[in-house]
Amino acid sequence: MDNTNQKKALINSEISLFLRGLIIGKVLTLMVIGGLLWWLLKPNLLSRNSVNSSSNQSFKTVSNTASSFQTVADVPTASFNYGGSTAWASIRQLVDSQIQSDRPELQLRYVDPVNASPGSSSGIRMLLDGKLDFAQSSRPLTDEEQAMAKARGFTLEQRQVGMDGIAVVVNPSLNVPGLTVDQLQQIYLGKITNWNQVGGPNLPITPLSQRPEDADTVIFPSNSDLKGQALGSNVQYVYSTTEAVRQLSKIPGGVYYGSARSVVPQCSVKALPLGQTAGQLIPPYREPMVSPEQCPRQRNQLNTEAIKNGSYPIIANLFVIIKQNKGREQQIGDAYTQLLLTDQGQRAIEQAGFVSVD
Repeated sequence: MDNTNQKKALINSEISLFLRGLIIGKVLTLMVIGGLLWWLLKPNLLSRNSVNSSSNQSFKTVSNTASSFQTVADVPTASFNYGGSTAWASIRQLVDSQIQSDRPELQLRYVDPVNASPGSSSGIRMLLDGKLDFAQSSRPLTDEEQAMAKARGFTLEQRQVGMDGIAVVVNPSLNVPGLTVDQLQQIYLGKITNWNQVGGPNLPITPLSQRPEDADTVIFPSNSDLKGQALGSNVQYVYSTTEAVRQLSKIPGGVYYGSARSVVPQCSVKALPLGQTAGQLIPPYREPMVSPEQCPRQRNQLNTEAIKNGSYPIIANLFVIIKQNKGREQQIGDAYTQLLLTDQGQRAIEQAGFVSVD
């Protein structure tokens, strides 16, 4: 090989070595930079993984601890009769249908009273007479009902599963600021007979009510001195809340009290604020009030916060009435109560428009 060819081979060899070194150098540089970036980002990655792991664990904990209709044990497999308070209608439609969907082995059949208005009182009487397996009530048991049960060889237990308010509704045209509890009671006792006696127009008051023996809700507590007094002679009796709401739209001076969940959203009546004193009137609806002209596009919603914190003056607790006889009635009453007190049951009660007890 001549000198020229030797020089060319040497140059090519040096260029090859240079390029190889350059490539290796680039690779090493990228590895160093990559390692440095990994080291700098490592704490954030670890922290993020830790947060994600913690969130997942928290979700798993909530999911595992939340009680549902499926977690209730000892639910009997049979068909049972129940009934009672008309205020529970939305619970029967929404909650009970969910229960039977999740627990198909349990079949619930609502039974209307014969020759009586449906309500808490008639439901409890039917339970006492053996026509129902358990009852739904929006008022507490009376001493008379407990005495009747004892005379028949068993006792009755009331288990609270939710809360409601008792709202007073009037004709939408009536201009009155609200009522105190005492004024409401005096209206139904026949002592206050004109709206001008409570800051309203010169207009006779027409009180509407279910008959005391069929009443779904009460405005005279069992520990009140007024309990048991006869209602005023001007009181007009109605079969149900539905009938009362229909009548109020026709009677300018009419007034009715009932389940807040049932009457507050109605378009044809207006709910009044109530209070223990005239200076502390609390509306049963969430403010601002929806006017009749806006309804039914919008409806008034229950003032759940005031009911839950006790600032609203007349609360109606929702009870399952259970026959304590160590038989199938007691078993289903206990199971139904446990279903409603699960996390799923309490959420469903809120979806039905009531206030949960948790």
